[in-house]
Order: sequence, then C-alpha cells, then structure tokens
Amino acid sequence: MSDQELMLKNANPGSPATGRALRIAITADPEIPVPPKHYGGIERIIDMLVRGLTGRGHEVTLFANGSSEVPCRLLPYPGNQSGSVWRNMWFTSSQILKWRPDVVHSFGRLAYLFPVLPLKIPKIMSYQRVITERSVAWAERLARGTLQFTGCSGHLIRAYAQRRNWHVVYNAVPANTYRMTSAVEPDAPLVFLGRIEEIKGPHLAIEVARLSGRRLILAGNIQEGHEEFFNSRVKPLIDGDRVRYVGPVNDEQKNALLGGAAAFLMPILWDEPFGIVMAEALACGTPVIGLKRGSVPEVVRQGINGFVCESVEDMAAAVAKLPLIDRRACRLLMEECFSDTYLVNAFERIYWKVAKLAQV
Repeated sequence: MSDQELMLKNANPGSPATGRALRIAITADPEIPVPPKHYGGIERIIDMLVRGLTGRGHEVTLFANGSSEVPCRLLPYPGNQSGSVWRNMWFTSSQILKWRPDVVHSFGRLAYLFPVLPLKIPKIMSYQRVITERSVAWAERLARGTLQFTGCSGHLIRAYAQRRNWHVVYNAVPANTYRMTSAVEPDAPLVFLGRIEEIKGPHLAIEVARLSGRRLILAGNIQEGHEEFFNSRVKPLIDGDRVRYVGPVNDEQKNALLGGAAAFLMPILWDEPFGIVMAEALACGTPVIGLKRGSVPEVVRQGINGFVCESVEDMAAAVAKLPLIDRRACRLLMEECFSDTYLVNAFERIYWKVAKLAQV
C-alpha cells in the first residue's frame, strides 16, 4: 500500500457511531499538564480529544498532571516526575478497577496499564514516538486480545501494519484556531517553523531559499545543547533581510507567519513520526514542501497540498511550482485528515468497536 493510499484509508473515518455515552479513561504522562503551557505536542492531542469526547456526551476521566485544565473529571497523579512510575501505576490501576470504564486509552507509559492488562476491559495504547517491540510483546501476552494499538502515522507502525489490532490515527490541530489565507503576495516568503536543531533542517531551509531566490523566515526555539549548531550553521546566514530569525512564536503569531507564507519548508533529516506543524500550515492554506522522510509522504499529496522531494535541489525546484497549488485544497485536506473533528471521530469509532467486541 502506498503512502497516499494509506493516508486516504485512514482519513475520513465517517460519522461516529451513535448510542449510549461511553465511560472512557484516558491516561497521559505526568510531567506536562493538559493542555500544555508551552511545549507539549502529545498533551495538545489529548486536550483536543478530551474536549471533543466530552462535548459529545461521553463520560471522560483523565489521569494527568495536577495542573491540567480540562472539561472532564481530572485525577491528578501522585507524582509528576518520570521516577514516579510505580506510584502512578498503582494509583491509575486502582482507580480503573473501582470505576470499571468501558474503554481505557493510554497516551502515557504502557507500564501504567500493567495491573489492568489481564482484565477484560478494552484497552488502547497510542504511540506518538518510537515503539519498543519488547514492551508491545509482553503487553499483548498479558492482555490476551483486549489491547489495541494506534500510531500517529503509518510510517511509525510499519512493522505492525498487517496486524488487525493496530490502527493509524493521524495527529491533528484544532481547525478553528487557524485562519486560512486564500492568496498571498507573489513575493511572499518561505517559512521554517520548528526547533532550531540539525535534524529539523533549518540550515537546509536556508539553502532552499537561496537556490530558489526567495526570502525565508525562521521561527522556533533553540533548546539547550543545540546552541553550537545554531551559532555555527544558522546564525552566520541570517542577514535580517533575505533570511530572518524571529524566535519562538505563539498561536496568534503562528497564524500570521504561516498564513502569509508562500510555503512551509519541512527539510527533516530524521524519520519524524508526525510533524504537527505540517497540519498547522495546511490549516492556514499554506502548502508544504518537504523531504521524503518519516510521515511527510503521508501528509503531503504531491501537487495537491505540496511537494515531497528527494533533495534540497528538488525542494528549491518545487518552489517554482507553488502557483499550481490551490490553497483552499490545503485547508480542505487538513479538515478531512488532520483536524480535531477527524481525530475525535477516528478514536470514537475505535472505542465503539472495542467496546462492542468486549460484550461478545
């Protein structure tokens, strides 16, 4: 199955099943609140899901950092550090045993489900990062058919794609947070938005801009340990005119930055499971030009909402093809495949499926 066929297979999950409200327990990792105050991609996904499910009348309980602010019952973990695994595991499992929800959905450590894995309660483990085969193997043995898995891209779960209990649910963005810009100026700049580190490719974005003769705006934070890369490979190329660096941006600034761009550049040098910023760009109507790594071929439909490229030179050549892209098509594809509505629909359908299987 090609990357494009995979995307279409997992997009448009259809209308959610109707029936009684479900009781759903969702677990996050303890370190970052939901929604996050600053960085926290997984926590943003959980926030969208919790709000969507609650809005549809489901009874949701979230196990998360005590500083979380969500419209459902919140059960704060007793420990908010990675070293609190055993305390949090027993707290989570004891509460689940008392409440007996219809579905348990984990976005956090698989270890938190250890005591409840043998129970008949349907369980879902969602992966947003590298999957540990050993953990999957022992969890499946303990669960005895009651455990389903999801990954945020087909690329992430490619080793398990043929298994019936594995599903792709793409990451998403809240559609109403982003404004679509239907047209930009002919000389609109290219934009790079992400952490300023080598594997994200900001230095390659500068090269794409140079080769294509376009201006470039770089935005994003410089995390500890990556200062040398910035100072030696990026900063010398910033001139304040053809190449500008504006630092980290908030949601409003992101709207303006992406909405005013001719294209968003994704020159990644690693197999990123899912770059949420691609969905953010599409939400603004901005096409994506990226290297063929990770989930890029699943998010970008060639010539429809951007271009998948083999090299920096290919990316620069794709800039000249941007007039062929309809920015409205970029927004439409985001709404169908990478929006909060899509996310809630997709998970709700899985919940109903596993809940019904548990009754058989």
